Amino acid sequence: MTNNWKGGLCALLFLSAIPCSTMADTLVATRENGDEIARFDIPEGTGWCVLWNHSVRGFAVSDCYENRGGNMVLISAHLPDFAAGLDHIPGRGRQVSDGQGGYFILDIDEPVPGNAYVLRPGAGPVDHRLAVGDEVVSLSARAMRERVTISLTRNTNP
Repeated sequence: MTNNWKGGLCALLFLSAIPCSTMADTLVATRENGDEIARFDIPEGTGWCVLWNHSVRGFAVSDCYENRGGNMVLISAHLPDFAAGLDHIPGRGRQVSDGQGGYFILDIDEPVPGNAYVLRPGAGPVDHRLAVGDEVVSLSARAMRERVTISLTRNTNP
């Protein structure tokens, strides 16, 4: 007997004409007062990235995550330069060249404690953003320098 309850639930939803995509967990960015500034459905096995521009050098940096069984997992990062504060920690993923002078850190596979973390979106050109598929939301435009919590929550109501 398999323990694939979600697959079984998807089959039941299919038979009832409810799309399985309704089972997506939810990625939410909220201000400290609880106001929501971004919300995305994140089905299991799909991901999103937090993007920003380095405050000194100006190049784009990214940290990418995946929903693994309802858990927020940091899977990779792209760092176009070894600028201040940006480097690879040996034993935490593997570093490979991006072919343009920067590097990717792949296979980080690090669960985020509590499925949430706090970010203070930078001002002006830093422009912290959430990217899910083709949709990009500027956290800096909505809550510049404010305490923003990015969390992945389990959707228990399919």
